Amino acid sequence: MNQDELFKKVISHAKEYGFIFQSSEIYDGMQAIYDYGQNGVELKKNIRDYWWKAMVQMHENIVGLDSAIFMHPTTWKASGHVDAFNDPMIDNKDSKKRYRADVLLEDYAEKLRQKANKECVKAAKRFGESFDEAMFRETNPRVKGYLDEAQETMTRMAKSLEAEDLEDVKALIEEKGIACPVSGSKNWTEVRQFNLMFGTQMGSTADGASTVYLRPETAQGIFVNFLNVQKTGRMKIPFGIAQTGKAFRNEIVARQFIFRMREFEQMEMQFFVRPGEEMKWYDYWKEARINWHQTLGLGKENYRFNDHDKLAHYANAAADIEFNFPFGFKELEGIHSRTDFDLKAHEEHSGKKLQYFDPEINENYTPYVVETSIGLDRMFLAVLSSALREEKLEDGSTRTLLKIPMPLAPVKVAVLPLLKKDGLPEIAREVLSSLQLDHNCQYDEKDAIGKRYRRHDAIGTPLCITVDHQTKEDQTVTLRNRDTMQQERISISDLANRVEELVSIKNLLKP
Repeated sequence: MNQDELFKKVISHAKEYGFIFQSSEIYDGMQAIYDYGQNGVELKKNIRDYWWKAMVQMHENIVGLDSAIFMHPTTWKASGHVDAFNDPMIDNKDSKKRYRADVLLEDYAEKLRQKANKECVKAAKRFGESFDEAMFRETNPRVKGYLDEAQETMTRMAKSLEAEDLEDVKALIEEKGIACPVSGSKNWTEVRQFNLMFGTQMGSTADGASTVYLRPETAQGIFVNFLNVQKTGRMKIPFGIAQTGKAFRNEIVARQFIFRMREFEQMEMQFFVRPGEEMKWYDYWKEARINWHQTLGLGKENYRFNDHDKLAHYANAAADIEFNFPFGFKELEGIHSRTDFDLKAHEEHSGKKLQYFDPEINENYTPYVVETSIGLDRMFLAVLSSALREEKLEDGSTRTLLKIPMPLAPVKVAVLPLLKKDGLPEIAREVLSSLQLDHNCQYDEKDAIGKRYRRHDAIGTPLCITVDHQTKEDQTVTLRNRDTMQQERISISDLANRVEELVSIKNLLKP
């Protein structure tokens, strides 16, 4: 199936099997807001746990935090969000659809890169083993033209946005002949800035209420608690503070399912370092984070780094880890060297010193920060979309399979009595009880055994345990592997160790 069909299949599968529902669906829903169903909430929790264990539990010098969603309004003045947290917005006059101008240009550049990639694939087939892709990209006029135009587009856009030259952003859209994806029209409005923060009122009376904001990121809760954590935890630089939690952005165009939502969850870590050492740690975290992703086995070819041409006002280096979603390569995680901007800004606006005394060099200084920030919902979509597949079986039938990495699977084990009689359900219940303390398990006795296997393949259950008449004779059960469909006969007494060996999150965390 092509990419569009795959994405539609992912969305359909997510609802049909209890992963994601439209929020308030019985009232026709709300755009770009979603609820996680019974299987979705388990997968989301497992991804979060994998991140937390890798980030906090496996590092002696990183600790956790859970800061409030509501923060003092001056927080967002200090961080720059009140004045500068904007996206460039443009409307198509014919379709009445609204777009982010930078996303239109990014999509245009990505299409050029994909054209170049297709030319490389064709050439590789033509030239065989003698094909030198790097040389082909540098010397083939068509491929080089595509790549040069993509780079020129992104570089010019970055410069225009940096200079707040919105007229040139519109001119670039027009020069590239970019049309509205809905109507095909090139009749655009001017580009203007749009602030993304949600404001609300806090106070007991309308007259006494003050404006506060739903946080647009979790990072600021870490910065304002820098000294609290450092002093109470006796932390020595370099050290990190990690946090997961909800953030809220009034996106201009919330689209592509859960990829871009107005209410979403972040997993962020701010790593505080000595000034002058930030680039060493920036490179360290780039490597550490791509390794974390690739350990899941979703395919190394599905990841790439995108080093930023346009840097945020607080950064001196930034890169995205992009993932090949069904709609192309898009940002999954950001690694940023934020310098000392945040702590100094909060120091200035609060009047409180946010510095660290370094006993090794006998000096007070404001630490620099290297940030890793990943969208949990985007990570969920990356796992789900890469896991969904349809397999043709030897008997000519097909099965729908969610090949989720086993330690992340919502349900780890399904316990299935072959029949609903002859004492088999009772034995199956005992097996279930022996595994429930360690794993999320399900008991399933409805329908033929083949249908039950298919049902659990579709939600990604790695292991199915079948209790049959032989179990009564020798205390063994059948353990079926989701990915290979191979079955092994195993003693009930050995079952707990075998299941742990196959589905434990330790398999992902081992060095």
